[in-house]
Amino acid sequence: MRKDRLYFLTFLSIAIIFTIIAAISAHYFIKASTEQLLDTQLESSKREAKEISSLVISQLQQGINKEVVKQNIQKSIEKTNLENGFISVFDWSGEGICHPDIKKVGQSIGADQSFVSTINGEITTKDFYEFLMQKQKNGKIHSLENDEATSEIVYLYPIKAANLDSDWIIGAHVNLTKISNQIANLRSRFYTILIIMGFVLILSSVITVRLIGSLYEKKLEAEKQKLEGEVLNLAKLNTALGEYQQKVSEEKSRSQTEEEGISTREVVQEKESSSETEASANDKGKKRILTYLRNELLSVPTEEIAYIYTENTITYVVDIHGKRSTTNSSLDELYSNLDSSIFYRANRQFIIAISAIDKIIRYGNNQLKILVAPNSEVDIIIGKNKASEFKQWLNM
Repeated sequence: MRKDRLYFLTFLSIAIIFTIIAAISAHYFIKASTEQLLDTQLESSKREAKEISSLVISQLQQGINKEVVKQNIQKSIEKTNLENGFISVFDWSGEGICHPDIKKVGQSIGADQSFVSTINGEITTKDFYEFLMQKQKNGKIHSLENDEATSEIVYLYPIKAANLDSDWIIGAHVNLTKISNQIANLRSRFYTILIIMGFVLILSSVITVRLIGSLYEKKLEAEKQKLEGEVLNLAKLNTALGEYQQKVSEEKSRSQTEEEGISTREVVQEKESSSETEASANDKGKKRILTYLRNELLSVPTEEIAYIYTENTITYVVDIHGKRSTTNSSLDELYSNLDSSIFYRANRQFIIAISAIDKIIRYGNNQLKILVAPNSEVDIIIGKNKASEFKQWLNM
């Protein structure tokens, strides 16, 4: 349940981020594409208006009658497709001289007719875009009050030249409805592609996160099982430690009981077998270790030794009461004379007694850390190479 919620939040986060980025980028991409479309339309209209103007000027300069020129222009533009941009000619009073729709020839352009360009200035692509998007007054752009109108004059070019008397003006029209539809189609296609890309991107991202999460979960699960196994092994090891300590304690108690129960008659027998007992004791190890505490010479019984360690080339012996003394012997010499069932060489620095081990914990990479009582200021670490040997020693 917790993982499903995490994946849902991941999906939601990616969707929100993509939506914000898409909303910002869509505005600029659509605007740039629309301006490119309008720029193409404007340049085409301007070029056509200038070409017609050049043709008319050429005919008038050749002395051809204006009526003939007018008829020639009318014939050339009558077959123009009104669904696209077209050219018309009118005079300074606004009366139509030539128009693809013959019915509009002779009609005056009304006061409400919108012009988006003047003779002294030209509409820019940005102005045209603002006009189409907002239809509000903006500089040379006037609002189109007649909602039924489908065309707009976007460029005016006067027919004039040196030694030429003419008040005609070329007007370049564009089909607003068609341009608006083209922009709407462009926007619709862009949003459709954006939605598809967003769906694919978000879905692939969630799947990728899910796969990565699954791999990571499997890895964590494997580490968890490994850790549980190590914890279980440590628990068994600590249990074995307790059992072994109890066994040693019971043997010590039984030994003391047997010593107290020895009768007078057995004393004679014990003396007779003293040499044999002494040999057995030597096999099991020394009973005492000679140490120094400042200027005092101490004999420490081995059963009271908690651990022995070296530090700065000095060998220290710590008893079960925490008293620390020194000895001239090395760890190797001491360990060779100690009972191996009670003492263990943990590493090059420490020899520990079974009775002093308080707890065994996992440390580092398959290593063991021994906690002793009394506490040691130096960590007692059993390397991974000796860990199995230590476990076998506890199970003796």
